[in-house]
Amino acid sequence: MALFRRRKARPAGADRAPDRADLDHLENFVRTRRGVEAFIEPRTTVTETTVILIADDGEWTRRRIDGPEGARRFAHKLAIPIYDVRLMGYPQRMRDYNERRKRRPELY
Repeated sequence: MALFRRRKARPAGADRAPDRADLDHLENFVRTRRGVEAFIEPRTTVTETTVILIADDGEWTRRRIDGPEGARRFAHKLAIPIYDVRLMGYPQRMRDYNERRKRRPELY
């Protein structure tokens, strides 16, 4: 039984390409929300590189993306601003949105 066998480490930069459904979801989010900005979230030992899109009301969505350069190409294609979350942090409007959802889940 291989319960405790270690997984082979992938080389840095070996991000898995996003599914077409991921990109469609992100594009739809941008088309149907106002004031959307993109934030690149770095690859970790647990997750691939992701992009989080945050609308002007704080609503957000996150999906896997093809590395930081893939995120930049995606944002450029849709003409939305893009930031590195390690440098900028998450905007306050996202935290406020999460707090509203926590207090009144029946509205969301």
